[in-house]
Amino acid sequence: MEDYISFEQIPFGSDDFAENPESRCPCILLLDTSGSMSGDPIRELNYGVATLKEELQQDSLASKRVEIAMVTFGPVAVESDFQTVDKFFPRQLSAHGDTPIGAAILKGIDMVTKRKEVYKENGVGYYKPWIILITDGAPTDSWSAAANYIKEGESNNKFAFFPIAVEGASIDVLSKISVRAPIKLKGHKFREFFFWLSGSMKSVSSKNPGENTKLLPPTGWADL
Repeated sequence: MEDYISFEQIPFGSDDFAENPESRCPCILLLDTSGSMSGDPIRELNYGVATLKEELQQDSLASKRVEIAMVTFGPVAVESDFQTVDKFFPRQLSAHGDTPIGAAILKGIDMVTKRKEVYKENGVGYYKPWIILITDGAPTDSWSAAANYIKEGESNNKFAFFPIAVEGASIDVLSKISVRAPIKLKGHKFREFFFWLSGSMKSVSSKNPGENTKLLPPTGWADL
């Protein structure tokens, strides 16, 4: 994967596995912050990310188990490496640039892979990582390598990839990139989506790693 993408490593806070030995439930957000997201979309997206943090913090077990990472693209930038929600402080995002979806996905998969190695090195259990892509456009870069990695990762149970299509997104391309069908966001209901995501993370993290969890229905935010 390093042949396809190379980013400067950004230092983050030290892990606290000794203080918090709970199994980890990693979720990485790949967020489109290209110019087309300006105005209401980026504002509602910021509200949504803040809602995710607030909701997870209210659940004592999820707050110890769920780890959030955030990557924005246009260009690709690591906003936050994996952290439990008490250490997750998302900055206000602004919209600019293009839509390098392929590079963002490769970066996200690379971060997930490295995080799992950290868990193993520290003897900490973990749940299947979730990779959430939110975009309102079509890729402005090559995405074929990303699609191959997603298919390989899903088939080997390495992670679950969820594409969320905001109005303007290329459903056709997202369908080719993802194993799961893209879900269309209703309007700019980002907060409703992040309520769903936090509820899903709470449900997953309340069980033991490897146990099957029935996903909550995407009511209130999905244009089905």
